[in-house]
Amino acid sequence: MTSKKKNSVKRQLIEWGILLGVLGVLFVTGWHKNVAAGLQQLLLKTGVMQASVQKETDRVAAAYNFQLKTLEGKLVSFEEFKGKTVFMNLWATWCPPCIAEMPDIHELYKEVNSDKVKFVMISLDENPQKAAKFIQRKGYTFPVYIVSGNLPRVYASRSIPTTFVISPQGKIAIKRKGIASYNTRKFKKSLYQIANPPPPKN
Repeated sequence: MTSKKKNSVKRQLIEWGILLGVLGVLFVTGWHKNVAAGLQQLLLKTGVMQASVQKETDRVAAAYNFQLKTLEGKLVSFEEFKGKTVFMNLWATWCPPCIAEMPDIHELYKEVNSDKVKFVMISLDENPQKAAKFIQRKGYTFPVYIVSGNLPRVYASRSIPTTFVISPQGKIAIKRKGIASYNTRKFKKSLYQIANPPPPKN
């Protein structure tokens, strides 16, 4: 092997060593989740990942027979949300796509949260303190809960984030698995229509 080729191989080995070292640091420190979330946030801004409203005939009944806990430990019955439009999101701090869509959801919350539209952000973290510290660090103000017991089967999902929008009539109007952009004109219009259905025809 010539001296030139040896230097080229040596340089490539050094470059690979640096790359692997950086990746190792990212994984050890947990920063790989932030990097992945940042890239997914850029993807959200393209507007290609939006949730869609299900047809009235395809909507299934929501379940209200379960308990939640606030991050402070207060028990809340999901029954309290009957008659409201509920934006419910299943997430966790270890999930990069969940972290990526949070800023968008928070902006939506600040604009549309009202007596008619309620937000229920359900953390699936085993340690609620992780969720509490994350929410505090990010400055999010939407209500965050953990499940006390088990979620009803209708909300079961093999992947997160998963988002549901429940109508005042107790039907699941939107179910979205995976990351999505919610703070859009189209979604806000859909949310308004779900929260303010037309009066029934005589």
